[in-house]
Amino acid sequence: MNSSLYLDREDHYEWSIEPEKSGERIDKFIVDQLEQLGLGGVSRTQVQDWIKEGAVSVNGRPVKANYKLNAQDAIVLTIPEAQEADILPEQIPLDIVYEDSDVIVINKPRGMVVHPAPGHSSGTVVNALMYHCKDLSGINGMLRPGIVHRIDKDTTGLLMAAKNDLAHVSLAEQLKEHSVTRKYIALVHGNLPHDQGTVDAPIGRDAADRKLFTVTDRNSKTAVTHFVVLERIGGDYTLLELQLETGRTHQIRVHMKYIGHPLAGDPVYGRNKTVALDGQALHAGVLGFTHPRTGERLQFEAPLPADFEHVLDSLRHR
Repeated sequence: MNSSLYLDREDHYEWSIEPEKSGERIDKFIVDQLEQLGLGGVSRTQVQDWIKEGAVSVNGRPVKANYKLNAQDAIVLTIPEAQEADILPEQIPLDIVYEDSDVIVINKPRGMVVHPAPGHSSGTVVNALMYHCKDLSGINGMLRPGIVHRIDKDTTGLLMAAKNDLAHVSLAEQLKEHSVTRKYIALVHGNLPHDQGTVDAPIGRDAADRKLFTVTDRNSKTAVTHFVVLERIGGDYTLLELQLETGRTHQIRVHMKYIGHPLAGDPVYGRNKTVALDGQALHAGVLGFTHPRTGERLQFEAPLPADFEHVLDSLRHR
């Protein structure tokens, strides 16, 4: 760690800034430090909200989220007590693959957003979980209770959520250490020349459009995706199994575009619509992790959804 952590209670953290961190934004610094402590689910937006609420001080004074650190700055973060989220539990059916008092694993359908965001205040996985579970971990803030990782709105498949903070910290640490097994099935354009391979290319926000991500060396993070060819279909498409080593936003979609084989149906990183899917042909089919309380290794599988299977059958019989 590049900066000294003096105090680590459940809700109170203090750091002394070392010279190599001078000039870094305080919101980014706090996110990175909490990730090193196993709280990788805390977003930069959440930290910015804490700063606005006065939960962060530098040398005893409040600052703004764009404050640039100086050597020997004394940073104090006191995480506010969780408040009741302004999100309503909704009786939305969930395809539950596994559940106990600590963890729940669901098979998310296409078109369902994981947590509330602008334009999606209801009908999300969080709304459904709040109705079903009653209790969820509060580490990730009021808008994302229980959420340890995400999959995109139009990606189907397995998603785990934490019912308490003990489970959340453990699962977040496993994600950070890359010990969670995450395998996806994807249909991509073109005929991949290799039966297997690895894409090791850093991902960051696109300078031209901050809503998108791209392979870049500028303000990027390491991203590694392994792939194995399952089937080549008519020379125009390839069915892949992909395993994530890291979990960057849109990682598979960006990496496949980068190597010239974008996902079929991808409305953002792909080509014009060529298959009968409402979104990208991407399915989170395998999820494995160590249970946060028992230490047992668990692994789950979810079959391809019917619309994905229909697309494959149609392409095979063209």
